[in-house]
Amino acid sequence: MTNTTVEEWRPAHADLTWANVTGPEFYMIDWEVRGIVPRGLDAATLRGHSLAVPAIAERVWSERRPDLESRPGRLMALFLCAKVTRPHAHPKDPRLSRQGRKALHCEVFEELGGKVDRRRACLDGVSHLRRPTVSRARTC
Repeated sequence: MTNTTVEEWRPAHADLTWANVTGPEFYMIDWEVRGIVPRGLDAATLRGHSLAVPAIAERVWSERRPDLESRPGRLMALFLCAKVTRPHAHPKDPRLSRQGRKALHCEVFEELGGKVDRRRACLDGVSHLRRPTVSRARTC
């Protein structure tokens, strides 16, 4: 069983999605659920809401890498994946597209210590997933 105890808490927006930011001048709006949350929640939420556009997801990763690679950040990524793939998820959620599911599956599997064979990655089975090893190289 995975230890889900969180020891790092930060002030955060707590609902940081693309619907809650403006541009070209940057503002964050919709602060009613703000609070003290596990480190990485905002970064994991924004990255999760970016997975349908891999270039944007990668940009969020590179900008928020320290938070996303922290233990609580990894837990928050798993939390988001669980929310997105739950049985009552919205059927038109782009993260549930073939590409979005593949990215989420890679993320969850690697967070659990597995490796993904990118040459054989598919959603038709689990042949592209290998048992966890000592190496934690990020391949998704």
